[in-house]
Amino acid sequence: MKLIKERTNIDFLGSTRRKIALSISAALVVVSLVSLATRGLEFGIDFTGGVLLEVGYPQAANLDEIRSNLAVAGFPDAQVQRFGRDTDVLVRLPPQPGNEASEVREKLQQTLQANGESIDLRRVEFVSAQVGSELAERGALAMVIALLMIFVYVMIRFQWKFSAGAVAALAHDAIVTVGFFSVFALPFDLTVVAAVLAVIGYSLNDTVVAFDRIRENFFALRGVSAELAMNISINEMLARTLITGLTTLLVLVALLTLGGESIAPFSIALIVGIIIGTYSSIYTASATALALDVNAQDLIEPIKDPSLIDDLP
Repeated sequence: MKLIKERTNIDFLGSTRRKIALSISAALVVVSLVSLATRGLEFGIDFTGGVLLEVGYPQAANLDEIRSNLAVAGFPDAQVQRFGRDTDVLVRLPPQPGNEASEVREKLQQTLQANGESIDLRRVEFVSAQVGSELAERGALAMVIALLMIFVYVMIRFQWKFSAGAVAALAHDAIVTVGFFSVFALPFDLTVVAAVLAVIGYSLNDTVVAFDRIRENFFALRGVSAELAMNISINEMLARTLITGLTTLLVLVALLTLGGESIAPFSIALIVGIIIGTYSSIYTASATALALDVNAQDLIEPIKDPSLIDDLP
């Protein structure tokens, strides 16, 4: 017990704090699901279909003037944003039914050159609504498959109670991150799906490292309760968890502030996901495993040959 007293002992998984944390998680998940069911997501061109143009101007572009010219030309729903430098502009349009791609491209180029400026039309993409719908389905399927594979992996490496805790934490992270985009009506495109999958991987790494230490302490600290062993394990990993999270957030904040509007949704998704993932790896994953009454006995491999029992001391 002397070993226990020499360690930091923040009570993360005490009964009261655990209930508060789980209540907060449940509230966040419910708000996210309700928002997704009622408001939905602001799908980008990747999912809805439409036209995307990347345009380079010889000098700083006037976004308000570009939006006005596009509205007059018959494109009132055009989304115009900077793409890196002040001279780079990204234009997104909803699907243009009944119009040939070549006609739309020519009309847009003439509109963007309305003031006689020489522009550099670097990229033009046309995405059909059917392709966008398929991408949305595949993105959702990718997240479901990732969670199922993670459940199997953690179950093989640890035990099904740990696996349930890991998947609960990862599902929590994915739902809250996507729900954040629904609540605040932020644009949701394929880069956000990639960010959510990256968050799942990041959070899983944090959770597996914590579970490894919990497994070690279940056997090293014999005679203590599962709650105390898990609390000690989380305290031992706390410095690593916080340092990893903070250094990653520094990079993402720089990416958000300096990367331009086009990369902002990706950066926001990762920032939200890492904050939520750090929280869930401490509370949701471990608290779920603890609620399932995980203990050292669950990690002991059963003796497959009954005759070997007689040889035990």
